Amino acid sequence: MKATAIANANIALVKYWGKRDETLILPQNNSISVTLNGLNTITTVEFDKKYDRDVFILGKEKFQGSEEFKRVVKHLDLIREMARIKDRAKVASKNNFPTAAGLASSASGFAALSLAGTRAAGMNLGLKELSMLARRGSGSATRSCQGGFVEWLRGEKLDGSDSYAIQIAPPEHWPEFRMITTIVSAIAKKVPSRAGMTETVKTSPMYNAWLNAVKEDLENVKRGILKKDFTLVGKTAESNCLKMHAIMMTTKPALIYWMPATLEIIHSVLAWREEGLEGYFTIDAGPQVKVICLEKDVPELEQRLQNIQEVKKTIVCKPGEGSALINNHLF
Repeated sequence: MKATAIANANIALVKYWGKRDETLILPQNNSISVTLNGLNTITTVEFDKKYDRDVFILGKEKFQGSEEFKRVVKHLDLIREMARIKDRAKVASKNNFPTAAGLASSASGFAALSLAGTRAAGMNLGLKELSMLARRGSGSATRSCQGGFVEWLRGEKLDGSDSYAIQIAPPEHWPEFRMITTIVSAIAKKVPSRAGMTETVKTSPMYNAWLNAVKEDLENVKRGILKKDFTLVGKTAESNCLKMHAIMMTTKPALIYWMPATLEIIHSVLAWREEGLEGYFTIDAGPQVKVICLEKDVPELEQRLQNIQEVKKTIVCKPGEGSALINNHLF
């Protein structure tokens, strides 16, 4: 009863921020993302009677009693309930990028945990069911189960049975599409996304304006993806990102994830675009800026980004595959 899965992070082009159900992790709005091949999590799960308690190891650190540990155990409980088993589990996981720093580590993490966990428990879920399970661990994880360009459906039903991810286009649909991830800080953010969302929905006076604007952004990005209209996708994603950070900043107390380097990259991307070097920025709940561009502009953009003093690392990503089983176990 051991299985290992790999899942890629995804970065939203049209963001999700705010839930209509905190327990089932049901979003207030649809969202669209691209699954990225350069940012991944590998997770091994083993259910066995030899374990008298659940064990969770991330990287080289063993977690016990922390919030991260509690989230993993809660997810294991869901899997045990579905599989009708009672065995405790050992979970080992590793990311090839910083954790909890605005790079969607929970998305890849819970997508990998869902696939490895259900297989280790003897289940073989379809993509829809896997996506719905991953959603319970982390909302954005529902999108990492699918590859390429993905839409997470808000759904209308109270039980969440119509809230899952569907593929808009596979990775090979737009092979020239790229996203350059800049890492300006590997420090975990002080306010996790889940807690931040709750406060935004409660306190931001701009939240309803955000919801009213999302529908048009979704339509534009979906049309842009299908037609491979890079300018339309880039402009819409950048605008959507700024609107999301506006509701974060007007939350009480304010959620300001940006650092000086974040602003420097924003201003640089805007200036480069005026020069004719087309790139667009997007930022999740963290300081890291992702620059959306086409393959032909990667060398120039990456060199310029690396010349910014506070940029510690850049990772070039293209559309990647959804979660998958692999044979190389972590233990």
